[in-house]
Amino acid sequence: MPTPLPIESTVEVDAPPHAVWAVVGDLLRMPELSPELRRLYVVGGGRPRVGSTLVGLNRRGLVAWPTTSTVTVLDEERAVAWRTRESGATWSYRLEALDEGRRTRLTGRRDLPAFTVGTTLLAPIIGGAEGHDRELAAGIAATLTRIKRVVEDSRPAAAAAVDPVER
Repeated sequence: MPTPLPIESTVEVDAPPHAVWAVVGDLLRMPELSPELRRLYVVGGGRPRVGSTLVGLNRRGLVAWPTTSTVTVLDEERAVAWRTRESGATWSYRLEALDEGRRTRLTGRRDLPAFTVGTTLLAPIIGGAEGHDRELAAGIAATLTRIKRVVEDSRPAAAAAVDPVER
C-alpha cells in the first residue's frame, strides 16, 4: 500500500501577516472558508488554544460525518495546525511575510500517516482515498482562495490603493 503524499497549496495575499492571521488564526471561521467543513465547535466552549478539542461536521455531497481534532499549533502570525483523530491527518496553515511584511505567502497542507482507519478501511465507503485526496487538494486550494478574498476585500480602500508618491 503506497504511503499517502501530503496535500499542499500556496497563495500570496496582498496583506501583511497580521491581517491574514486575523482570519486564519480564528479557527471558528473555518466553516465559512472550507468547502467540506460545515460546523465547528470547541469542546467546553471558548476560543481554541493549543490542546483544545474541536468537533467538526463535514459534508461531501450527500454524505456528512463528524470529526474530532486537537489543536497542536497556534503560533500567532506564523502557523496553525490541528490533528484529526478519525483520519490521523494533520492540517496546517503556515504564514510567511513577503515584501518586508507588506504581503503574505499562505500555505495550507494535509499530512497523513500511511495507515488510518478513516482512509484505509473506510475507503470503499467514502469512494476511495485517492478520489477523496483529489477533492481535498482542490478544497485546500479553494480554502486559500477564500481566505485571500476575505482578507483582501476587508482592507480599507486607502490601504488597497497605491500611494501616488511611491509610483
